[in-house]
Amino acid sequence: MRRKCYAIGGSGYSPGPMHASTPCIAIIGGGPAGLMAAEVLGSAGVAVDLYDAMPSVGRKFLLAGKGGLNLTHSEDFDAFAARFGSARARVEPWLRAFGPEDARAWAAGLGIETFVGSSGRVFPVEKKAAPLLRAWLRRLRALGVRLHARHRWLGWAAPADAEPAAQVLRFATPDGERTATHSAVILALGGGSWARLGSDGAWVPLLAERGVSIAPLRPANCGFDAPWSEHLRAQHAGAPLKSIALSFAGQRRRGECVLSEHGLEGSLVYAYAAALRDAIERDGRAVPTLDLLPDHSAERVHAEVTRPRGSRSVASHLRSRLGLQGVKTALLREVLGADGMHDPERLAAAIKALPITLVAPRPLDEAISTAGGVALDALDDGLMLRALPGVFCAGEMLDWEAPTGGYLLTACLASGVVAARGCAQYFARLTAS
Repeated sequence: MRRKCYAIGGSGYSPGPMHASTPCIAIIGGGPAGLMAAEVLGSAGVAVDLYDAMPSVGRKFLLAGKGGLNLTHSEDFDAFAARFGSARARVEPWLRAFGPEDARAWAAGLGIETFVGSSGRVFPVEKKAAPLLRAWLRRLRALGVRLHARHRWLGWAAPADAEPAAQVLRFATPDGERTATHSAVILALGGGSWARLGSDGAWVPLLAERGVSIAPLRPANCGFDAPWSEHLRAQHAGAPLKSIALSFAGQRRRGECVLSEHGLEGSLVYAYAAALRDAIERDGRAVPTLDLLPDHSAERVHAEVTRPRGSRSVASHLRSRLGLQGVKTALLREVLGADGMHDPERLAAAIKALPITLVAPRPLDEAISTAGGVALDALDDGLMLRALPGVFCAGEMLDWEAPTGGYLLTACLASGVVAARGCAQYFARLTAS
């Protein structure tokens, strides 16, 4: 099959003359998955045009850098792969194509050295995303990848039931609507969180109308609402809950979170986000428990709480005997009420297992990432849509999720590698046929 790469409709960015049998690939989405797909194809000598709706690429990537850019995780491969839960069987081959060690080596090749933090997470030494993104874009430009900002994808020019010889793509640009024709397209459009940075889920109806199976987008790695009193909100919203442990659904993890105006958020909560969200969808609420003193045994806590306190207040007694104060004491009072705070047995039990009722995840646009998206069964092993030959998908727009800790970013990069290789293999098969 012989296909040309060209633009039509006065777009002003025609790639120019090429050999007619040379594929020219469109990549739509300038996040980690799209940029990695562009690098893989560009390194193979394939002409690539990368389109993004925003004024510049990598905006959500840069936002992640504000937290130090957790690039990947140093735990062993089996433990790493297990973080993807029910999607592991499909995601693991991506990680074998480009795994945690590959991510570190790739960063080093861009001149970005990394280190392993105390939690096992891997960060750039500078703990910034901007230097890595700048080096990455220099590499892509050197490979001939053409970047087109402010190009919002509007779908295909051909009707849904047409069988076009190539991908005729529509874009909204500052100069009006334009179309461009490419041999194939890799979609890396992100999920539905942080719409202001480009991930707005607007692609969902464009694929659904062409018969692609899509699971509803849902918040992942998100905070949750709790019915706090106005007093607790006014006095303690934003306060960190440090050195605690959270238990839910038979799992227990230590860490910290934040008592927000709406409920709870932060890394410890995000680690349970999928299970908490699913429980709320099923039961209308989720009730994890917090161990406010994980370094103290239940026996010690009981002994100190039941010790006679004389004329001291309960708050003074807890502060002097157990070091409990501030937001932790306020949260105990919020859950137990005045009667519970004066019941030593209930109070001691609550310090070690304080039930917190969560009633809803925070809105999709506030989530760090999203679950749902293109069903993995709708894709072949090279991440091409079975319903749309020549159309590949990568990144967070696919139906998988993982906790924070470097897993999300590594898997997005890996999916970009797999989609790019799948695209190359697709053309090899066409050429051989």
